Amino acid sequence: MDMDYMKYSEIAEILKVLAHPIRLCIVINLLDQGQCNVSHMQTCLNIPQSTVSQHLQKLKYAGIIEGTRHGLKVNYKIRDERIKKLINAILILT
Repeated sequence: MDMDYMKYSEIAEILKVLAHPIRLCIVINLLDQGQCNVSHMQTCLNIPQSTVSQHLQKLKYAGIIEGTRHGLKVNYKIRDERIKKLINAILILT
């Protein structure tokens, strides 16, 4: 057994962030779309913009997504390629 469990802390944090259904939905849709802005996400999820923004902030802080500003809009995309592999593995199970 591997006694150095601390090396798994980053992965554990990513899993914690992805454990929320809205954030998981955002990530899956970003993987499908490539990139997206808050207005589009708000419409698709049918939740307030402030709620979408809070979830995006948690995803950004965890290093899962990144945003690129285009005028007044910010387009978000998946930053970490490991997320694509992880989500694909999860979706195979469902």
